[in-house]
Amino acid sequence: MKLLVKAPAKINLALDVLHKRSDGFHEVEMIMTTIDLADRVELTLLNQDKIHILSHNRYVPDDQRNLAYQAAQLLKTRFKVEKGVMISIEKIIPVAAGLAGGSSDAAATLRGLNKLWDLGLTLDELAELGSEIGSDVSFCVYGGTALAKGRGEIITELPAPPTCWVILAKPFIGVSTAEVYRRLDINGMNHPDINEMIAAITQQNYQEVCSNLGNVLEDVTLNLHPEVAQIKDQMKRFGADAVLMSGSGPTVFGIVQHDSRMHRIYNGLRGFCDQVFAVRLLGERHTLD
Repeated sequence: MKLLVKAPAKINLALDVLHKRSDGFHEVEMIMTTIDLADRVELTLLNQDKIHILSHNRYVPDDQRNLAYQAAQLLKTRFKVEKGVMISIEKIIPVAAGLAGGSSDAAATLRGLNKLWDLGLTLDELAELGSEIGSDVSFCVYGGTALAKGRGEIITELPAPPTCWVILAKPFIGVSTAEVYRRLDINGMNHPDINEMIAAITQQNYQEVCSNLGNVLEDVTLNLHPEVAQIKDQMKRFGADAVLMSGSGPTVFGIVQHDSRMHRIYNGLRGFCDQVFAVRLLGERHTLD
C-alpha cells in the first residue's frame, strides 16, 4: 500500500522574537502561511518493522537526522506500531532555506502514517506530537495561515491572506539558524506589529499586509551574508510590492498581485540567483481524509 502526501513550504509574513526562555529556546510570535511549493512524500507500507528513507538529494539525510524519520519513529514508539515504512522524499523545496522543508516533510509523514497505519489521530493530536520533533512541525501539520507562539508550537488559525504571487529566491549559501539566534540583539531591534498584520489579513487589506511584513532575524542574516541584501534590492528594483527574508534565511520572497510584474521579477532574478520560484499562496488548512 502506498500513499502520496504533499509537503508545502511556508513563509513568515511576520517574525518577532520576544526573549530567550529558561529552556534555551526563544519565545517567538510568528505569522506563517503555506505556499504552493511542495515536496512530495511517498509512504510505502513495509512488512519489515523498520523505517527506510529514500531521497536523491544529497543534502537530505537518510537516517535518524531526518525529521521525517523522527516523525515515523515517534509514532512507532508512542503507539507501539510493529509495521514498517519506506519514506521517499522528492525534494522541491530548497534545503536549509528558511522555508520549513524538513519540518513540512515530517508533518506530511505524520499525516500520512496516521492514515497508513490506521492510528485515528486528530490534526490537533498530530500537531502536539509534531512539537516534539521541531518548532515548525506543528504549524506544518495544520498548514494554511496561523499565528504561532511559544517556540512556534502554540498555533492559532488565521484566515488566508489576500491572493497574490510569491516570488522566492535562494542564494547558493546555507544559514545556521542557531548562529542567527546567537547573534540576535533582543534589546536593539525593531519589532514587527503582529496585531497590525493579523488585522490586515483579517480585513483582506493587501496594502497593509505589504506595509507590515517584518522579520527581526533579517538584519542579522543580512550582516552575515551581503548577497541576501543584494537579492532584496534586486526584487525591489524589479517591482515587488514588498520584500522580506523568510525565517532565518537565506531565502528572500517578494509579493505582487499582477501577473506581468511577477514575470518581470521572476525572469530578472533567474539571471542573478540559482533557485527562483513563482508560486501562489495556499491559504487553506490541511484536512484528514
